[in-house]
Amino acid sequence: MPIIECVPNFSEGRRTEVITGIIDAVRNSGPIHILDHSSDADHNRTVLTLAGEPDAVRGAVETLVRVCVESIDLTRHKGGHPRMGAVDVVPLVPIRGVDMKDCVALAREIGAAIAQRHQLPVFLYEEAATAEHRRNLANVRKGEFEGFPDKMTDPDWQPDFGPSRVHPTAGCVAVGARAFLIAYNINLATSDVEVAQRIGKAIRHSNGGLRFVKAMGVMLEDRGIAQVSINMTDFTRTPLHRVFEMVRSEAARYGVSICGSEIVGLVPQDALLQAADFYLRLERFDPGRVFERRLGEVAAEKEGSPSAR
Repeated sequence: MPIIECVPNFSEGRRTEVITGIIDAVRNSGPIHILDHSSDADHNRTVLTLAGEPDAVRGAVETLVRVCVESIDLTRHKGGHPRMGAVDVVPLVPIRGVDMKDCVALAREIGAAIAQRHQLPVFLYEEAATAEHRRNLANVRKGEFEGFPDKMTDPDWQPDFGPSRVHPTAGCVAVGARAFLIAYNINLATSDVEVAQRIGKAIRHSNGGLRFVKAMGVMLEDRGIAQVSINMTDFTRTPLHRVFEMVRSEAARYGVSICGSEIVGLVPQDALLQAADFYLRLERFDPGRVFERRLGEVAAEKEGSPSAR
């Protein structure tokens, strides 16, 4: 069975009844699995993690967009996270029985469909991008909802699908295909958001920091602390512990310590095993010695044996 992961982000993290209504609509859209959802009031944003066959993912996204367009008005939206749309971003990730080309094709199908149905400008990004300057989501989103009317007057920023004008309340949508991304936030023991912003600038790749890292500093108003909000686009080459250690080192320059960190959505087991190997100084560590992993391997071997058929 082909399985695609989809991690749509929509611009509502405070109104519980709206969030619940959107998630329920997605759940009832068809045979889709909602693996996780996380809402943040300071970011004013919700992240869904879905998985299913391509047709189920397509149906879930189309339902999500419809309900978000009906429920979210960006002219009244404020939050710490940059956003360009009511449904801000829809990434597709190949998991099993599909490859990146399949996800690119599906991203383009979904983009064309929601643009036509809702008169939304749609921009393709990452592996689905139609031009190199559109690959990076930060470049696509730059200007946010309020700046897109001027941005779209530039021929380089005409949408891939839909009208050449911003939807008055739902903005624009980015749809793409990419590898597994880890959303990782590190909280600082300070209320000075400028410290977090400086650290974000120091660690992100676009400013000469760590490869496969995007980062920014935000304020968590409800907790009174600053946060370095991070997207890790390839944990196999820039692991969690390396990001954590660099943030800790940079924070120490300002006399600030780390008070905690969090993962938004789901995380691959291997990413956590890398951190365990690093911090525990395990010698000749073999991930196959993890009990649950070995148990799964044995179960799979038994299912595949002739006696099990």
